[in-house]
Amino acid sequence: MSGSPLGDAALDQLFREARTYNSWSDAPVSDADLRALYDLVKMGPTSANASPARFVFVKSAEGREKLAGFVGPNNKDKVLTAPVTVIIGMEMNFHERLPELFPHADARSWFAHNDELRRETAFRNSALQGAYLILAARALGFDTGPMSGFAKPLVDAAFFAGTTIETNFICTLGKGTTEKLFGRSPRLSFEDAAQIV
Repeated sequence: MSGSPLGDAALDQLFREARTYNSWSDAPVSDADLRALYDLVKMGPTSANASPARFVFVKSAEGREKLAGFVGPNNKDKVLTAPVTVIIGMEMNFHERLPELFPHADARSWFAHNDELRRETAFRNSALQGAYLILAARALGFDTGPMSGFAKPLVDAAFFAGTTIETNFICTLGKGTTEKLFGRSPRLSFEDAAQIV
């Protein structure tokens, strides 16, 4: 099913007026909100429908305090004050679910004995799913603050111990405030960043 172009209001909300937020109101994000968010995210395309992303929605004060101990100094307050910080993980053995998720072919065999391909696919596609999460959150009226300033081995040990999941990046989520909002940074022009061949 192809659709019609979205109107300016939707494009503004998703892209043109959307920002990366650094401070947060105390407006709550409910468990139902997070389920609605995931129900959108899961529909985004991934290679062979692999869906390698795994999400930890860190909401509790204890969880936020723990996660804040593993982020850089500039990110600590963001994690402590945001209603939720999402850890976007990547299941390194995603291929084990491919018979269920991609039954059209023996896709599991494409990855089973190729660690490099499996890692590359997990990273690329979980990053895609993290981007879907940002856009889905904006579509639902929330703001986000993606970040990579954290100690990955410590986050992995604290939140994914005993699993084959590794952290890709983290992202705060809630209703942002303008208190610590930077001016809009410049973007590259089409001529600088793209070509048509």
